[in-house]
Amino acid sequence: MIRNDHQELFLRLRQQFPEFTYESFHYEVSGRNLSLSFHFRLGDKYTFHPHSVFRFGASAADVEKIVKQNRELVENIAFNIGMIELISYWKASCSPTVVIRPGALSDEQINWWKKLYFNGLGEFFYLNSIPADPDSFMQIKPLNLQPYRVVEPFFKEGYLVPIGGGKDSAVSLSLLLNTGKPVTPLIMNPRGATIETVKAAGLQMENVLTISRTIDPLLIELNKQGFLNGHTPFSAMLAFHTLMCSAITGFANIVLSNEGSANESTIPGTGINHQYSKSFEFEQDFRNYYRTNICSGISYFSLLRPLSELQIAAIFSRLTGYHDVFRSCNAGSKTDEWCGKCPKCMFTHIMLSAFLGITEASRIIGNNMLGNPDNEEVFNELCGYSPIKPFDCVGTTLEVKQALQMTAGREPVDNRPYLLQLFLRREVSPLNLPDFGILEERHFVPDDLISVLKNNLR
Repeated sequence: MIRNDHQELFLRLRQQFPEFTYESFHYEVSGRNLSLSFHFRLGDKYTFHPHSVFRFGASAADVEKIVKQNRELVENIAFNIGMIELISYWKASCSPTVVIRPGALSDEQINWWKKLYFNGLGEFFYLNSIPADPDSFMQIKPLNLQPYRVVEPFFKEGYLVPIGGGKDSAVSLSLLLNTGKPVTPLIMNPRGATIETVKAAGLQMENVLTISRTIDPLLIELNKQGFLNGHTPFSAMLAFHTLMCSAITGFANIVLSNEGSANESTIPGTGINHQYSKSFEFEQDFRNYYRTNICSGISYFSLLRPLSELQIAAIFSRLTGYHDVFRSCNAGSKTDEWCGKCPKCMFTHIMLSAFLGITEASRIIGNNMLGNPDNEEVFNELCGYSPIKPFDCVGTTLEVKQALQMTAGREPVDNRPYLLQLFLRREVSPLNLPDFGILEERHFVPDDLISVLKNNLR
């Protein structure tokens, strides 16, 4: 893992740009589309104008009427979306003071946002060698003293399901479609795998809610010029966007596909977690935040939180209609391909091999990754043989080892590839395999859906 020594750059940029300002937000309706735009300012030199367009299609009949009826709620959510969007632009300079003009924030809200920013940027601080601490890395100064009112509109039964194109959201979508309740897929910046996942579920794209989120190109230009750059908590940003989707469609349930392994730190013994905004801690904090400050009629939860990666893979292995269309590779996301080299490709290969065998896993990924010695470094990181896990959305080191042991048990001795043999030489004692009927207790999944999970694990 390559770390950059950007301490001097961090200090110089903070001195050069002492303030970052959230100036305003704006929204407008056109047909069944709702557009949000934001105005951020870095010092006196740079301004940013990112925007998002929500296309509700068949999920909302009269967007303009709904927005007028729920104006306070829409404006409150829009303001908060700006609060999570600004993190991508603030991190370019890490200005010590963030001025908030368009909305009021209580002391409790300020502390909430600082916790999210600090933990969500843990990887960014680590890889840039930035000596940040949770108290002094930023100060948030709201200038507006009029708080938004918490409102309670009517919500109806049904599920909004964000689709990322990987195996997890395919499992959630498949399970929920069998409940007989209304299900609306939600896609941010649609691409091949997300669209094909919806089609594989037997749904039409006109029934899908899509969000087109655009980054201001000036940020990309500043990155090229040498400003600070790195990972931001994408899932937290998506979380606030889904609140707007719930407010307009009226669906009470926002169903994520984050599993229990997202709670594990990327660097053991620290709070640095690439998947922080997918963790149970964030899910719990987010539920408390919107219920206290925005609206309490929404239920945001992860359907897969009670499950391990092995339990999810067990269910997915039976959903053959998704096997040729899903993608879990960040490196190949723009071209909708498996790169066959990165940690996510390797992790997916290992999980699939445990249930489908190495030959079928290699066919799906397009590469027998376990047979390639060039993948040994990534393999060691996933197994916990290296000090740091990959900064990627992968399972726990124990889950990886358990999957490899399961794979070894189903493969003939003379068909065990190089990396599997390497694992067996290091792990001379058998591992305890999980009980697939046991669920993780920390979750917010309602009882009726717990029954669905248990039925699909039998």
